[in-house]
Amino acid sequence: MKVLYLTKYSRLGASSRLRSFQYFPFLEEEGVEVAVSPLFNDAYLEALYSGKKSVLAVFWAYLKRFVILFSVFKYDKIVIEKELFPYFPALFERILTALNVAYIVDYDDAIFHNYDLSSSKLIRYFLSNKIGIVMNKAEAVVAGNDYLAEKARISGAKKVVILPTVIDIFRYNVVEKRDRDKIVIGWIGSPSTFKYVKNIFPVFEELSRLYPIEVHIVGAMENVSVSFPLQFIKWSEDTEAASIAGFDIGIMPLENSSWEKGKCAYKLIQYMACGIPVVASPVSMNTVVVQPGKNGFLAENQKQWFKCIEEILSDKRKCFTFGLAGRQLVEREYTVQGNFSKVAAILKK
Repeated sequence: MKVLYLTKYSRLGASSRLRSFQYFPFLEEEGVEVAVSPLFNDAYLEALYSGKKSVLAVFWAYLKRFVILFSVFKYDKIVIEKELFPYFPALFERILTALNVAYIVDYDDAIFHNYDLSSSKLIRYFLSNKIGIVMNKAEAVVAGNDYLAEKARISGAKKVVILPTVIDIFRYNVVEKRDRDKIVIGWIGSPSTFKYVKNIFPVFEELSRLYPIEVHIVGAMENVSVSFPLQFIKWSEDTEAASIAGFDIGIMPLENSSWEKGKCAYKLIQYMACGIPVVASPVSMNTVVVQPGKNGFLAENQKQWFKCIEEILSDKRKCFTFGLAGRQLVEREYTVQGNFSKVAAILKK
């Protein structure tokens, strides 16, 4: 079997790396011949994270994607990450269907809200139902959580499969019990999502007056003036697990809006894989992964964030018991090894 993956990014992009690339070695062991063609390369993504956008880079990326579409007949299956051409009508997905080229489409974000909730009237008018059309025409829709799956169902998708965003369990080691003065509260993510952490900076300010905390931010860097100890750590795929292993508590704050309901709680899964207790906003899949009082806590406002983190800080036993429960949950539900069979079944059916 030959499969073409049309990902949005190269391996540097988290969504593409986790939803597609990490499955390739397992597929190849099953005799599946995988070809991959990212829409955007590493240079584009690095520029995007630094706040730079190039119209020329987008043009060449779209042109390359257009050319690769002429090769789809060589493959038994086509897997599309989200959409073929962002901010362009679902014309080419319709053409694939008209040519009897069945495709599978994968979502780990509520990108349909880029269109139906856009501030631009033109985008809302022309593209508000674009992702619904893409889902409707697909052979199968793979969704990272229930919110995304429900969008596929109401769009009339032929088949909907829920596949959480998962980890390679062998890359994450359980944190050994530490004996040190400082307590590290950590977060990992992209520059675009660092805004959620800044919303709870006042909590860290208050906690730092009572406890010897240090806040670690992995994957984002920004000039901020704070009174609590703050360390920014550069992200890389090779070092991310070790960076997380340096945390004592892992956090995932979110806003409670339509876009955030598409999030797949991947940060929490990473933290738990290292045996770390978590505190998160009660939004979407966070409420599925976090079992309050067992592997972490859910906090809705700053008062609750302070209370939840302080409860872990003041009782070191919770670090161990919550961490152990989290690791066990990840091993049962959220590993690439355990979920690979779903991917194989979708492709081979």
